[in-house]
Amino acid sequence: MCWWKVQRLLRYYGNARQIAAAASCQTVAVSQSNSSLKKQRNRSFFSAFFCCFRDYNVEPPSTNNNTSSLPPPVEENGTVPKCDQVQVIPIPSPPAKYLLPEMHISDYGKKCVVIDLDETLVHSSFKPISNADFIVPVEIDGTVHQVYVLKRPHVDEFLQKMGELFECVLFTASLAKYADPVADLLDQWGVFRARLFRESCVFHRGNYVKDLSRLGRELSNVIIVDNSPASYIFHPENAVPVQSWFDDMTDTELLDLLPFFEGLSREEDVYSVLQNLRGRGRCGAALWRTAAPSLPFSPPLLTAP
Repeated sequence: MCWWKVQRLLRYYGNARQIAAAASCQTVAVSQSNSSLKKQRNRSFFSAFFCCFRDYNVEPPSTNNNTSSLPPPVEENGTVPKCDQVQVIPIPSPPAKYLLPEMHISDYGKKCVVIDLDETLVHSSFKPISNADFIVPVEIDGTVHQVYVLKRPHVDEFLQKMGELFECVLFTASLAKYADPVADLLDQWGVFRARLFRESCVFHRGNYVKDLSRLGRELSNVIIVDNSPASYIFHPENAVPVQSWFDDMTDTELLDLLPFFEGLSREEDVYSVLQNLRGRGRCGAALWRTAAPSLPFSPPLLTAP
């Protein structure tokens, strides 16, 4: 074979190898590109539906060290987020947690009794009452109305004795513009350590409920005295129900309850006593009379001499 033919063959096969190698590299590059594009499309698809597929492994851009800069925000689980797209929403300061102030030093060791006002201690009416104990002016929509207030029989003795035995709190669903001046006239001895009105109630299914868990007192040491079961629907196990009072001047409900409260004030846990009285279908002093033999204590006025 001639020398020039040999050179032509070598030149031909060399170019062929280069072309083959280039084609192979191009094929690999295209394959890798398609694979990367496919992964990227898959990731974009899932990210559109589930936020958990976001790339949180990307480190945030570096910043200059500055001692005055704030530390990165902390997520709810306590870890520092790595994604620079995390938005920190400020949480407003919570309101005051409890309705009552700290217990007065003179009340340490006492249980807390929450006492209702209307139909429990007094009865009020816009109609004139000849024998009203108080007449309280109340402004409603720019007009002053006279409210006639009757005190329940034995309410004075009841309040004075309850003030000796318990930390007493007035809690009413009435408006403060009416209830506050009535309490001023009713409580001449400063029995009520605090007064709570309608704005302190929880409006639940059409009723103003007195949520005892918001008081700031141990629930096992809280008692509510109320004529309306709807008022203590959240905590019926803490209730001492009483009969509603309107105008019966021979009523002795409050007086008859005092021996029971004297005994209850000495108990460590009100639940153990009130649980025995629940579900008997009666309320007020009549309930305590029938329950007296089963009580862990013996109220002096509820037992035979």
